[in-house]
Amino acid sequence: MKLKFCGGARTVTGSCFLLAAGGKKYLVDCGMFQGGKALRRRNFLEFPFEPAEIDCLFLTHAHIDHSGLIPKLVRDGFRGKIFSTRATADLCRIMLQDSAYIQEMEAEWENRKARRAGRSETPPLYTTADALAALKYFEGRGYNETVNLSPEFSFRLQNAGHILGSAIVELWVTEEGTTKKFVFTGDLGRQGQPIICDPDVIEEADFLIMESTYGQRLHDEEGDKEAVLANVINSTLGRGGNIVVPSFAVGRAQELLYTLNKLIDRGEIPPLPIFMDSPMAIETTDLFIRHSDCFDLEMRAYLIRGGFPLHFPEVTFTRTLKESQAINEVRAGAMIISASGMCDAGRIRHHLKHNLWRPESTILFVGYQAKGSLGRRLLEGARQVRIFGEDIAVRAEIASIRGCSAHADMHELLAWVGKIKRKPSQIILVHGEDEALENLAGLLRERFQVDVYIPSYLEEISLLPLGQVLEPSQEFLARLKAQQILNMWEGELAHFNAHLFAYLEEEKELDYLLALEKRLKLITDRLKEEGGEMRSLPMLFGPLPPDSSRQLLLKDDEREKGMGGRAG
Repeated sequence: MKLKFCGGARTVTGSCFLLAAGGKKYLVDCGMFQGGKALRRRNFLEFPFEPAEIDCLFLTHAHIDHSGLIPKLVRDGFRGKIFSTRATADLCRIMLQDSAYIQEMEAEWENRKARRAGRSETPPLYTTADALAALKYFEGRGYNETVNLSPEFSFRLQNAGHILGSAIVELWVTEEGTTKKFVFTGDLGRQGQPIICDPDVIEEADFLIMESTYGQRLHDEEGDKEAVLANVINSTLGRGGNIVVPSFAVGRAQELLYTLNKLIDRGEIPPLPIFMDSPMAIETTDLFIRHSDCFDLEMRAYLIRGGFPLHFPEVTFTRTLKESQAINEVRAGAMIISASGMCDAGRIRHHLKHNLWRPESTILFVGYQAKGSLGRRLLEGARQVRIFGEDIAVRAEIASIRGCSAHADMHELLAWVGKIKRKPSQIILVHGEDEALENLAGLLRERFQVDVYIPSYLEEISLLPLGQVLEPSQEFLARLKAQQILNMWEGELAHFNAHLFAYLEEEKELDYLLALEKRLKLITDRLKEEGGEMRSLPMLFGPLPPDSSRQLLLKDDEREKGMGGRAG
């Protein structure tokens, strides 16, 4: 058995995993690369496998970074079945055609420039006809339904709690008389997320291929997202500006409408005009009602009472281009929700062009922004960006509510693994940036004593018999050890700070306080002298002072003259 990482490796986009077993080949996801130019170029490369040789594709959910290259896959020869939940199949009928339209429009825009410059033209990545052809191969299945494709292969889809229809893919593969279970998490959702159910718990796994988008971050650090949203809206309205929200059309846009409806009902924000300016988000919102089996209890209670909290009087759904253009005449007091969520395509770029330069307006991000994307550059403080060939000054307030993310955070990922009754022999981390991957790997190894591996793009690994381990590289081991040292240092530092605070609260002797001050100043000065160099760093740190020994600091102060000023 072999597993090849054709995307989603050391990046958060382009998820695509090739499993070869028993003489057959299976794909899990076939996503588009999003973000900077270097990543987007991968979309135009030939697939690192022969599409016609793939027996079937399992799709975890409809987001374009997981599904967006399916039309290209079919155009290039794939003829197998595409298994997904029924909600995902319905969403892909919307999203893949929308993606194809964007490819065609962007190609036409680029080709107009090419013709004027005398350069050759470039065809779109794929067309609307390619997307329609791909939809014929979808076969929707229900949650918790075990499907036997052959005596050697079966699968089941469990609820991932990420977006409508998102699934954890469980695969049972038998080779040479041995059956192994592979679990692909796709994108895991959060506990208590609005509208949809929480992620299902997996009973067991031999190999767990797990996302790590928020492997180093906690959503709780962002505070009460509803209060933050209300504050952003009210402060922007007070300045006389608009709130422009780049939002993913599936999941995030609907959750945002759900929250806005509650805030207006509670009187925490005024009943401002809200424009949902994304044809795909509008179609998706209409589609939600057809998949109530995915809803949580609170959303079902709304339906029982005869309401639907995604449609309310303040919302205007702008379907046509003319309606979208008319929004730009609204100078103040409105919220504009548009796609794409990372600002790299779609109508949102027009609204950014008309509002980024206005200090009274706010650009509000409510989702993850990949490295290299326009959204990421704005969040990182870009003072000028280029949109449609024009340099636009960034004077609007840039705000972010990361608590709106539909991804499980670090603690939630660890808690989900902790609920697996029979832990996997290996966990393979994908769909994350390097720092998130490495941090989560260290925590998983430390907490569950399980082998963790981080693959690289286009890497292929042989899956060893159960009980054996995937050998990590020396580079990985070094990164892991560095993370362990950092975790240890942070723990010791917290311990030291707690005792230091107690000393400063209780100490009455001036001599002791002066000795303490001098010692800390010596360490600070030495670090400044190093100027970022690490050569002498180990000399700076000796054992932390014992809890009850004030004499030690005084003795250190006396010894420093004979130590050439070295801080022990």
